[in-house]
Amino acid sequence: MAMIKYRSLSRRTFNIANIIFLCLLSVTCLLPMVHVLALSLSDKNIADAGLISLWPQGTNLDSYRYILRTSEFFNGFRISVIRVFLGLAINLLLVVMTAYPLSKDNKSFRGRTYIVWYFVFTMLFGGGLIPLYMTVQSTKIMDTIWALILPGALPVYNLVLMINFFRTLPKELEESALIDGAGHWTILWRIYIPLSMAGIATIALFITVGHWNSWFDGLIFMNSTENYPLQSYLQTVIVGLTNALTTKVFSENWRMLAKISDRTVKAAQIFIAAIPILAVYPFLQKYFVKGLVLGSVKQ
Repeated sequence: MAMIKYRSLSRRTFNIANIIFLCLLSVTCLLPMVHVLALSLSDKNIADAGLISLWPQGTNLDSYRYILRTSEFFNGFRISVIRVFLGLAINLLLVVMTAYPLSKDNKSFRGRTYIVWYFVFTMLFGGGLIPLYMTVQSTKIMDTIWALILPGALPVYNLVLMINFFRTLPKELEESALIDGAGHWTILWRIYIPLSMAGIATIALFITVGHWNSWFDGLIFMNSTENYPLQSYLQTVIVGLTNALTTKVFSENWRMLAKISDRTVKAAQIFIAAIPILAVYPFLQKYFVKGLVLGSVKQ
């Protein structure tokens, strides 16, 4: 009896400590976003003095009014949205169609192991930036939306996860479908995909976040700043490589100079750029957690 009480107390203590740790970790993750929001809503002089912590000082919405009038920001936003939709569709299609045959055993698909290791090899070793740039240039897709999508059309990490998702499904389902006369294409779209929605949603979240947050490929594959995705545009503004937009507005509307600053405008842009992912993630969270658990189980 005493041992049972001791175990119950130990489990309760662990749960309390775990909850406290996770709460502190969550607060730590939220603090940078709260600081950026407070900075974007603060007065120009106070923000330039570096006096903003977690609460806005001298609330000022002019930075958001300024962003709503900048065509470059919304142009980058539009390109990023197009990139996410096209990239998500192409990535999911290729991942699902490649993972299905590779999820079979060696008896059903001879040479499966060699093909899997071929894909895994690309995760460990890469040709480098220069061969990638030359490949994109030789295929005539430079300075187009396809230069942001096609080089990573088949993400191998997501492919490995999808293979594991498919391998958790009972083999009896496929065998009964084959007996009834169904082909592999029917089995994939009528059985495997409906039963793997948790895994597909998990991979869709990875793909969406990856495409939305990617910025480096936009810098190297786009010759014109007008074709920059949102994150590439924000990167150039934040590090000060190009800030022609702010300079143009300050020169044409000198009165705005007294209301906004470079820091508040950058903070407002960063916060607005994070809103789409923050809005999508809660709807996919339950599939994300379930998908990770399914992917960790193998037959």
